[in-house]
Amino acid sequence: MREFKQLTPYREALEMMLNDIKEIEEIEELPLDDALGRVLAEDVISLIDLPPFDRSAVDGYAVRAEDTFQAREYSPVELEVIDEITAGMESKKEVSNGKAVKLMTGNKMPKGANAVIEQEKVKREGNKIYVLRPVAPGQNVAFKGEDVKKGEVVLKKGQILRPQDLGLLKGIGIKRVTVKRRPKVGIIVTGDELIEEPDEEALNEGKILESNSAMLKALIRQYFGESIFYGVIPDDEELIGATLERAKCECDLVLITGGSAFGEKDYAHKFVNLLFHGTTIKPGRPIGYGERIFVMSGYPAAVFAQFHLYVKYALAKLSGANYKPTKVKARLKEKVPSSLGRHEFVKVYYENGEAVPIKKKGSGIMSALVESNAYLEIPEDSEGYKEGEEVWVVLY
Repeated sequence: MREFKQLTPYREALEMMLNDIKEIEEIEELPLDDALGRVLAEDVISLIDLPPFDRSAVDGYAVRAEDTFQAREYSPVELEVIDEITAGMESKKEVSNGKAVKLMTGNKMPKGANAVIEQEKVKREGNKIYVLRPVAPGQNVAFKGEDVKKGEVVLKKGQILRPQDLGLLKGIGIKRVTVKRRPKVGIIVTGDELIEEPDEEALNEGKILESNSAMLKALIRQYFGESIFYGVIPDDEELIGATLERAKCECDLVLITGGSAFGEKDYAHKFVNLLFHGTTIKPGRPIGYGERIFVMSGYPAAVFAQFHLYVKYALAKLSGANYKPTKVKARLKEKVPSSLGRHEFVKVYYENGEAVPIKKKGSGIMSALVESNAYLEIPEDSEGYKEGEEVWVVLY
């Protein structure tokens, strides 16, 4: 098999690919229930204050703070309870000197009151309360616009919508959002050795069950896209070329697995005008990119690494997402050696501030992916990390 004469450094290849990718312009409007994980196409501006009025932050009694300044457990202050309201109600009484209104968390503050004292900090006898501790003006009060002010940008274009984002939007009265269309990503799996259904005879003859499509479909869904699967294609040059051409016309991005190196039946790269072919990453060195097509390895672990190091950033660029991977600092439980000139993708299990490298090696070892929940990148100019060294790991 012919080897790569020159490998493109990882960061250089990544930059070349991102410079080539153009953001999708198409947008669509969705109800909040369908918007989880979608990318905002425009800033969202609040049309109301949140909260829309001064409200109590606790269950207790709305009072004039000045009336409580002398309150002590040994010398409580007596106040008269002039009204009691439950959730969603508004008191029509004004709190004047020596008065109080019983209310619940979230109730609108009565006129004249400027603080709320918790119900456990008073003694109640009939329509009288005895305040045991003083409160300051504004204590236990959530003021109008304290959370969100009318006219404020609450979410920016490019935000990947999370459950808490949808909750905030619902809270300010927004029912629908404008989002970017999901990038359409074609998946083509190639290889004479692959079968799609379990067949004992075929497996005994050296066939293997295809698994890349299921993994890539899920990854694409996780990272802003929707997939179109073009099936398992045998190592037929004409058929591979025709399938690639069709997928290129129908999709924003195409991933083809298998045939990325220089074997006798490695055809995929022949049909793409590649910006780069062969990079310093390990595993997955034979990856190529051009014309919105990624020519990827056939081995699942290599495909997984190639996706995380390249494809997910392409999908973020296509969808206009303000995406940054979730990184945490971790102390290595074991040393992780590497070779100079390789940008290595190391699978780890992260827990409680520690990262344990997964010892199983090989681009075809899928159980190593299952046992990991994060990865560590070792750049080309490093020979690895020592046991106990603090490193950044990226959570899946």
